[in-house]
Amino acid sequence: MVQLIVGKKGKGKTKVILDMVNNEIKNASGSIVYLDKSMDHMYELNNKVRLINVSDYGIANADEFIGFIRGIISQDHDLEQVYFDGFLKIACLENSDRIEEVVNKLSDISEKYNFKIIASVSLDESDLSDSLKSKIAVSL
Repeated sequence: MVQLIVGKKGKGKTKVILDMVNNEIKNASGSIVYLDKSMDHMYELNNKVRLINVSDYGIANADEFIGFIRGIISQDHDLEQVYFDGFLKIACLENSDRIEEVVNKLSDISEKYNFKIIASVSLDESDLSDSLKSKIAVSL
């Protein structure tokens, strides 16, 4: 399952996603992974959350990002939740028409391996397709 936190840049999506992950870690029985474009939020995350700085891995396009996610899954059989802060940036989808396609692939992967994905997306709700609107958990 994929859930989206949407809103234009500067609306507070990162605070929402950080609060969400820190609340979820209290009840998690498996691992939680947080993907970001930097290590800036390292001290705001509970130390039980695995923070991955995606920019360290030279991901050049959305297909490589999906492969990267598959690699994380292959190494963590207790994976329960994955958070993407700045999804469009870390997945190389800024100014792309592939957002829905990539979200659908990620949704299929998360259902197959039984974990949840929560992604912050720097777009207004009105800019999303009806299919993506159905995945919105928080709109700012």
